[in-house]
This record gives sequence, structure tokens and C-alpha cells, in this order.
Amino acid sequence: MAYDKNSNFATFAFAIGMVLVFGTALTLIKLSLTEKQDANKRVKKMMDILGALQVEATRDNAEALFTDYVKDGYVIDIKGARKDEGIDAFDVDIKKDFRDRSLVDADKRFPLYQCEKDGETYYVIPMVGKGLWGPIWGFVSVKSDFKTIYGAKFDHKTETPGLGAEIKEPLFTDKFIIDPGNREFNPEGKKRFEVLKGGSDPSEKYQVDGITGGTITSKGVEEMMDRTYRIYQLHFNTLGQ
Repeated sequence: MAYDKNSNFATFAFAIGMVLVFGTALTLIKLSLTEKQDANKRVKKMMDILGALQVEATRDNAEALFTDYVKDGYVIDIKGARKDEGIDAFDVDIKKDFRDRSLVDADKRFPLYQCEKDGETYYVIPMVGKGLWGPIWGFVSVKSDFKTIYGAKFDHKTETPGLGAEIKEPLFTDKFIIDPGNREFNPEGKKRFEVLKGGSDPSEKYQVDGITGGTITSKGVEEMMDRTYRIYQLHFNTLGQ
């Protein structure tokens, strides 16, 4: 029997064939893009960690600089104990863990990076919290006294341009390293760090001014820093013994 290309069967066969061809092509393209996106995310993360160390990096040299400066990366639990279970600190997605409300405290993981720069030791603390419209996150480095802030790098997903979004700009992050001395966490304070709506006391090393018009985002940074440092302080107490 001759093949009728105008038959319903031919039409359906052609449609199914096109779906399979284009579906396969789109899947391959997506896989290729996903790999590139994941690679870009890794490099961006390295750049942000280095940024908290006040090391300028580009996408071209970030991996090499990361290897030069970051000497150790490990994970602690919510009680501050080191978890030596073959967990790669860099692969821990703190934003995912933060969103997962079903995750019990005992299973939460907190990465920490020990770094060397100009003969000095620094610790870079990753952190995540809530802004006005969505998640905020960042990296804060502390000196070997475990409380003096050496540098800070923050970012966000959906904060308002010109307002809360300014947490990622030097206008805000430079406040953590201003003269007459760097800002500090307050290990004994009711709050470990404060971001105030104007009127911070320059003599109080545990305070910075928030962003004008970005009060909720600023307080989100404060909550994020206070909550996160309390956990890492438990670990730092063991290092300082």
C-alpha cells in the first residue's frame, strides 16, 4: 500500500517526530546552559568570598586567587562543632538550607573559610537572611581575634534599586571598615551587631548606619549578622582556647 503523506497518520507521525527532535535539542541546550550557569555561580561565589577579604578578583583569575588565599574550608553544626564528614564547605547551599523549614537544627550546616593574607589569618563567614522583598546574603571576614570585621560583601535578589539594593554597594559595605577602626561584633552584647536608622555612635564599634529609605533591608542585615555570628562564635570560642 502506498504511503499517503496527506493522511492523518502521516500528520501525527510528522508532529511526533518534530516534538522529539526539538525536545531533544532543547534538553541538550538546557543541560549545556545549566553547566555554564553552575560554573558562573561557583566563580561568582569565589569572587564574593575574596571580596570579603578585600581582594579584587575577576572571572578570569578568581579560581587562582581563591586557591592562593583560602587555606581551609570546613563545616560546623549549629552548636559550633566542626563536622569532619567529607562535606565540601563550598558545596553547602546556605540559601537552600535557610529556606528549608523542614530542616531540623541538628542537620543544619554552616560553612567557614580560613584564609591567609599578608601573613595574617582571617575567617570568612557566609550568611543569609531576609530583606524587604526576598532573600539577602553575604560574606563577612573577621580577623584572628574572631570579632574584628575586616571586610564585608552583601547581595540580594529583589531589593528596591536605590534603596535596599544598596547593601551590595561600597556606600554600605565600606561602613564596616571605616576609620578610626574597623567595626566589630560584640560577643557579649544583647545584639552582636546593630544596623541603625541613623544616629549610630562612631565610638561604638558594633554599630553602623543603615541605608536611608531601606530600613527593612538594613534591619534584615542586622538580624542576619546577629543570628549568624552567634553560631560561629561558639566555634570561635573553641579556637581561642
